[in-house]
Amino acid sequence: MTPTLQRFVYPTLGLLLILGLWIVATEIIKVSPVLLPAPEDVFWAFINRFPLIMRESWVTLQETLLGFLLALVIGIPLAVAIANSRALNLMFYPLLVALQSVPKVALAPMILVWLGTGLESKLAIVWLVAFFPIIIDTAAGLRATPRELIELARSMKASPWQMFAKVQFPAALPHVLTGAKVAITLAVIGAVIGEFMGASSGLGYLLLSATSQLNTPLAFAALFALSFMGLGVYGLIELVEVALSRWLPPKSHGH
Repeated sequence: MTPTLQRFVYPTLGLLLILGLWIVATEIIKVSPVLLPAPEDVFWAFINRFPLIMRESWVTLQETLLGFLLALVIGIPLAVAIANSRALNLMFYPLLVALQSVPKVALAPMILVWLGTGLESKLAIVWLVAFFPIIIDTAAGLRATPRELIELARSMKASPWQMFAKVQFPAALPHVLTGAKVAITLAVIGAVIGEFMGASSGLGYLLLSATSQLNTPLAFAALFALSFMGLGVYGLIELVEVALSRWLPPKSHGH
């Protein structure tokens, strides 16, 4: 099989295997439907409550994308400053690495106290989990710019802005995209964490509500909607990467 075909065949086989094990657990082993609903029950819950699931998905998607964009807008300029200033790098980079290891779930209740249960707290939590991969990967990419390219730009009397726009950022772009891929999937998790802590809408709220009512098929349907959303936003970053790879030099967009 060609590599392209393998990317479709193997995930399909994996899904079929999981589905087979799921059917065995519910039909043969007879696991309680409260613990594990049958696949057809989840399917019909998804179909019958589709308008509700789409409405709550839209809320979570907005929180995810807005928080992710906020992380990009703040994270990339900070990464540029840290990468180009030795003092700022020594001052803040170790602190950022240390803060990245702090469980963001532990900070969520404090954020809700500070900002309330509205959209602001959800955006803050999403930003918090998406910010660190973006700034750390971007800073690493900027620092990894080949020295010969920088010396060449300096010999051609490039201004600091030209140095950044023509040399550093294109060379760091693969790292930026790698950080963005990690950040966008974490952003979905951050949105759900925020909805778990306090919300009246969103897939996280729907999941908690369905679970509290022992409506396990609807809870699983919400989980599948979250999975589809995660795949969708990750695919969006992949499309951006493909679009950018058309004009990037071959050496600068390899992983």
